[in-house]
Amino acid sequence: MAKHNDDGYLSEIQEHLDGDMLRTMVEVMARRVMQEELSAHLGAMPHERTGGRRGYRNGYKPRKLKTRVGELEFEVPQARGVEPYSPLFFAKWERSERALLTACAEMYFMGVSTRKVKQVLEKMGGFSLSASTVSCVAQELDEKIAEFRGRRLDGNEWPYLMVDATYIKVRRRGRVVNMAALVVAGVNDDGRREILTWRLAEAESEDTWTEVFRELRQRGVTGVQWLISDGHEGIRAALRTQFSQAAWQRCWTHFMRNALKKVGHKHQKALAKELIAARKFDQVSICMAEAERIAARWEKDYPKAARQIREQFEQTLAVHDLPREHRRRVYTTNIMERIMAEVKRRTNVVGIFPSEASCDRLVGAQLLERHESWQCETTRYLVMDHITQTPPKQSGRDKTA
Repeated sequence: MAKHNDDGYLSEIQEHLDGDMLRTMVEVMARRVMQEELSAHLGAMPHERTGGRRGYRNGYKPRKLKTRVGELEFEVPQARGVEPYSPLFFAKWERSERALLTACAEMYFMGVSTRKVKQVLEKMGGFSLSASTVSCVAQELDEKIAEFRGRRLDGNEWPYLMVDATYIKVRRRGRVVNMAALVVAGVNDDGRREILTWRLAEAESEDTWTEVFRELRQRGVTGVQWLISDGHEGIRAALRTQFSQAAWQRCWTHFMRNALKKVGHKHQKALAKELIAARKFDQVSICMAEAERIAARWEKDYPKAARQIREQFEQTLAVHDLPREHRRRVYTTNIMERIMAEVKRRTNVVGIFPSEASCDRLVGAQLLERHESWQCETTRYLVMDHITQTPPKQSGRDKTA
């Protein structure tokens, strides 16, 4: 049998084998690559005399590199009389493989704690990376997130906006505070869903929501006909100044949740059944008549619940004249509820963020992930053939129980 020439690879692997074949193979290959790169860098092979030589070999420098197959040890060849040589498979001064660092950042953004990332790396390669290293890699996503948040939105009109907020713990000026993450999603006139913007603020207020809506207008958001949210007064006040022609739809889920808290546990199921039945009629007037009947029935035992039904039930019917397919998708902020639940799941893993920037980065990465998943949908969220109609006039009864 003919003997194949392995160019010394096999013997070198056997010579340096320490029990981990894969790591040894990578180290041997890396050493060979560095020798080839250095020859090209100098313009000459070892001991070669040539007029094209640009410099000379100058010994070796020990170097370690953390990779997906463990920590590798190299003797990096040095050069003199020419620009310093740096292997192409890692950047100068870098101590960890880029793919490994990127994987760490991705684990972090998926909600894996720094402690768990450390445990994974210890099992995978026998080493760990500091939290600051993971954070530095995470900052590489800033540019992509900033581009996403600042993109123009004037290619479409946006009949539906859905907004919500959640609170996240952030370390700020030496103390831990709750910061509001304000998020806006929309459905455009093509029937496609998009995450439009988000912002961290000290509180959810009229001023902060006004800033959010003003930013959307500056980026080209027009044609807003309905805004769906909970009953926060700041949202409604900002809507009146920034999108004055839009109707406000009180989220049915939030309405029900608040109403049921005002009755005893044993009566919650019965009240919920009556309220759900009251909104199943096609005519708003009939729905309102049923709501009044329900309020009158429960008023003696639960006056607060009755007052809420009288003051707020009509606000949950702003989209009631829409086609049934639209109505069932936009009478609540369930889209936002799912998004915010996922944001909370991932931020809860971190617990307390060391800075606003790190919190904003994680929230933005999660929202970008959800936005991209929507862009991959093969069917439209809504068929928008009807959307040229004028939105219903906002009810005068705009009070909070």
